[in-house]
Amino acid sequence: MKIVLSLGGSVLAPRDPERVGAHAEVIEDLVNEGHSVGVVVGGGTIAREYIHTARALGANEIELDQLGIDTTRVNARLLIAALSERAVTSPATDYETAGEALRRDEVAVMGGIAPGQTTDAVSAALAEYANADLLVYATSVPGVYSADPAADDDAHRFEELSATELVDVIADIEMTAGASAPVDLLAAKIIERSGVRTVVLDGTDPARVARVVTSGDHDGTDIVPEGSDEPTYWAMND
Repeated sequence: MKIVLSLGGSVLAPRDPERVGAHAEVIEDLVNEGHSVGVVVGGGTIAREYIHTARALGANEIELDQLGIDTTRVNARLLIAALSERAVTSPATDYETAGEALRRDEVAVMGGIAPGQTTDAVSAALAEYANADLLVYATSVPGVYSADPAADDDAHRFEELSATELVDVIADIEMTAGASAPVDLLAAKIIERSGVRTVVLDGTDPARVARVVTSGDHDGTDIVPEGSDEPTYWAMND
């Protein structure tokens, strides 16, 4: 099975070598089981700290975006350092390079690509480009909610959504000032266009990523392609 893992920078926890090593171990186990794995790493708290400081110093939005991209690529290099020789030695900076690595059965690791595009969208685009069987968003929240759970006590988690429903939910959340969603709107629209099977889950425990791939077991949100009656992405492992 071909898998794209979107690994949030806060989930990777670059200041915690044990957490980084645990994520790398899960990725290597999946590769050893015969899966192809591409990983897109976010910037997380470290990127936000740099951006906050740079904004206070007068940097414009493009400069801030580039600073965020640079931070995601540093995080990607950290993950590469924890992986075996099966990983490409530097972060891919375009989809063609990442796709070629996957075709060689190497682990492709990416950060950001261009200003104005989050790693959420990069992950969805890589999954579409590589024709992935499964896209997993390992975030710091346990799925997609009806509203921002940090701001709304009545927010409820969706166990399953169609890609079109995902777009509608994310659009509603992003219209609320200060609210945040586990996947951004551009990523949701790419998922809708591509029809790739997607799961959004709490990835702070790396074992949850392994479990969703090997058995389909998770407490997150399934994004089900149009025309698919039930989650079947793990059936390829049988």
